[in-house]
Amino acid sequence: MRQRTLRDLQVSAIGLGCMGMSAFYGTADQDEGIATIRRALDLGIDFIDTAQVYGPLTNESLIGEAIRGHRDEYVIATKFYYRMDDAVPGDMSSVGAPDGSAEHVRSSVHGSLERLGTDRIDLYYPHRVDPGVPIEETVGALAELVAEGKVRYIGLSEASAETIRRAHAVHPITAVQSEYSLWTRDVEAQVLPTCRELGIGFVPYSPLGRGFLAGRFTSPEELDENDMRRQVPRFADAHLDANLRLAAKVKEIAEEKDVTPAQLSIAWVLAQGENVVPIPGTKRRTYLEQNAGAIDVELTKEDLARIDAELPKVAGERYDEQGMQAVED
Repeated sequence: MRQRTLRDLQVSAIGLGCMGMSAFYGTADQDEGIATIRRALDLGIDFIDTAQVYGPLTNESLIGEAIRGHRDEYVIATKFYYRMDDAVPGDMSSVGAPDGSAEHVRSSVHGSLERLGTDRIDLYYPHRVDPGVPIEETVGALAELVAEGKVRYIGLSEASAETIRRAHAVHPITAVQSEYSLWTRDVEAQVLPTCRELGIGFVPYSPLGRGFLAGRFTSPEELDENDMRRQVPRFADAHLDANLRLAAKVKEIAEEKDVTPAQLSIAWVLAQGENVVPIPGTKRRTYLEQNAGAIDVELTKEDLARIDAELPKVAGERYDEQGMQAVED
């Protein structure tokens, strides 16, 4: 696995998103999740992404168990946002309100450090931008954690170009995380150019369109009853047929190149710049191994132009109305 650099932080060119190992994507298998994280290191994938709200709280603990004895071989990124004062592990209904205040930044880090079993977090993000708190306050508190050695680098998630600039003026931002894939390209207008201008790394999550572009399912009815993707507008009846056509085109081009649709999708993201490090999520070693193969997929200028020209337009929003309100334009 090749390496890439997020500003000053060196990581594997492909990371591993761990959310589905504990929450939101149906039935989870903790043992398989731990085995997947450990297998990632065998493949040269050292960049691991989690968040307090995954579970809630349980995903960080799972990662702490998986990396025990090998902490220094991994680069761990986690995120805070919601109040967890009364949170019960595994019970989303117990999660509190969003809070980007300096007080909450300082109190949140200790729980993450304990659950991860480490004395520092390599990359710490606010999971979303709190509209009720100036980003300068949030990043200022994060900068204090850097000075104390509890956090090595600061990131932002789903932030606008304006917010990125304001945050970067307080303390260097190492990475911005947002959804980005063959069917979610909003960041190309302002966010990606801003990151390139300022020398900030970019970390795309859901580069496989939540598994849809990989052909893992063709209808939400195939998913577990408790899988949050059943509520994603792009999988609703009004949009599904159009998006199936998009996924079919991805599959067609992948077959012509003798790669999987997942590998083509990840390779396309990788081709968007050396500062881009996708974190495809999976909870199984089989898919992890397939995804890792994307590093060897070469896309020519002609391939990229064809993809731009032939992929149908995506239909529907990537989140429901509430979810879309939490991401900055």
